Amino acid sequence: MAYWLFKTEPFQFSWDDLKTSDRQTTTWDGIRNYQARNFLRDNVKLGDKVLFYHSRVDPPGIVGIAVVTREAYADPSAWNPKSQYYDAKSSPDNIRWLMVDVTFSQDFPRMVTLEQMKNEPDLSDMLVVKRGQRLSIQPVEERHFRKVCSMGGLNE
Repeated sequence: MAYWLFKTEPFQFSWDDLKTSDRQTTTWDGIRNYQARNFLRDNVKLGDKVLFYHSRVDPPGIVGIAVVTREAYADPSAWNPKSQYYDAKSSPDNIRWLMVDVTFSQDFPRMVTLEQMKNEPDLSDMLVVKRGQRLSIQPVEERHFRKVCSMGGLNE
């Protein structure tokens, strides 16, 4: 099992949206960065745990844990000219973009803010706290995952 941090803008799709989704599951679509796409394609696997991160809010931070419940498959939003994620170079015969499914697992009793993570020495080398780390999908070391869970009030 691996650990990940998936960023979302809660005004687009929030933690509460996931919890109220059918079967508490959603597609993680719209990834249009090649490095993030490659993580989905090559590394994100069934059963991996995901730190669900709200970005572009005040304060940004991690609100809970989701689990990968379907591995990478074609993201059809790339083929829809009306989608904000449309890519004219992608087609069912030339799949460029992928998505996974994630399912709600656990709420954090308290949000772990980016500021708290930056101030925690044990997380000093976690990608999300480093300058310039803007990827929407990032690998997380197990020790970082466990520390964030502890900070959020879980004993993972």
